[in-house]
Amino acid sequence: MKSISNKLASLLLIAGAWVGSAAHAVQDLPGGPAVNQLNLAPPVTKIAEEQHFLHWMMMVICTVIFVAVFSVMFYSIWKHRRSKGAKAANFHESVTVEVVWTIIPFIIVIVMALPATKVLVAQKDTTNADLTIKTTGYQWKWGYDYITGEGEGLAFISTLDSSHRVMSDSGNVKDAPANYLLKVDNPMVVPVNKKIRIITTANDVIHAFMVPAFGIKQDAIPGFVRDTWFRAEKIGDYYGQCAELCGKEHAYMPIHVKVVSAEDYTAWVAEQKKKAAAKLDDPTKVWALGDIMKRGEKVYAANCAACHQANGKGAGPIKPLDGAAVVLDADHAKQIQVLLKGQNNGAMPAWAQLSDTDIAAVVTYTKNNWSNKTGQLVQPAEIVAQRGK
Repeated sequence: MKSISNKLASLLLIAGAWVGSAAHAVQDLPGGPAVNQLNLAPPVTKIAEEQHFLHWMMMVICTVIFVAVFSVMFYSIWKHRRSKGAKAANFHESVTVEVVWTIIPFIIVIVMALPATKVLVAQKDTTNADLTIKTTGYQWKWGYDYITGEGEGLAFISTLDSSHRVMSDSGNVKDAPANYLLKVDNPMVVPVNKKIRIITTANDVIHAFMVPAFGIKQDAIPGFVRDTWFRAEKIGDYYGQCAELCGKEHAYMPIHVKVVSAEDYTAWVAEQKKKAAAKLDDPTKVWALGDIMKRGEKVYAANCAACHQANGKGAGPIKPLDGAAVVLDADHAKQIQVLLKGQNNGAMPAWAQLSDTDIAAVVTYTKNNWSNKTGQLVQPAEIVAQRGK
């Protein structure tokens, strides 16, 4: 028994030290979660401020009602207890009491409903937006398409930073940064003090676009288009996550919105358009194996490694690419079609949004990386030919 007690004490000490070190490593993240956070996220939009007001107003009203009702109840129990000789009264209904306990709750409900309705209506008013962005949920990343306004035509995929995923897989998070599992490669960038309309949809399963500091949470449903909006009043970085349980990688689907000045936003749009123009590769270009492999490595890290892992071994139901027959096959069509259309009812999502060159690059990369030394080279022209099939 003493031996068991000693072992238990040792385990508790180790657990306490681990929890202490883990807690010590955690830091507040401006625009994101805070240590020991009990309240809602600090608001940076009018809607979020109104939500805060509603939250506390409802809390105060409910608390006052709770205290009043239970105070009367416990007073009555104490004051009129049998040990003091109290006897039960025999009376019938009182019209006055019934009118009072009907009118007072009605007034309370109206007092609560009027401001709540005002905020709810304002949340749904997506008209007169300065900028419209379509956000598409994928397992497990976000796609952003700038539909109208300054930056129209820009589109990119936002994925969890690969270094954070590696840190998570290793289990060693004692040196995790404040933005652990919230850092992405391509954040959504918007101008300050502009009305931003967010259109949500999904490519596979139900996701939800949520940024607490903006007071927005909108489901993204395959086959449906829904919308919400925000107007950030403070420059900074703001974070959220998918708020629907969308699969095993749900925890690795962060949202990062960068709010910048109007001047910085214009400069960002110009820079992104230059990058987009540079990516408009000639699909007829013939690539050398070494060059397209370098490109494929970047595409794989940004889009494929989260599921298939950097070593190509897959995990659980995710099939490995290292040694896979479809990858080793000299007939490239089947693997290309998997990338263009997906398979297994969306378990492997479609990647048709990638450029012809990016798809050719990543297919070539998988065919020549790890133990897959096939020497096969897929050109962008092959992807163009397969898109129409």
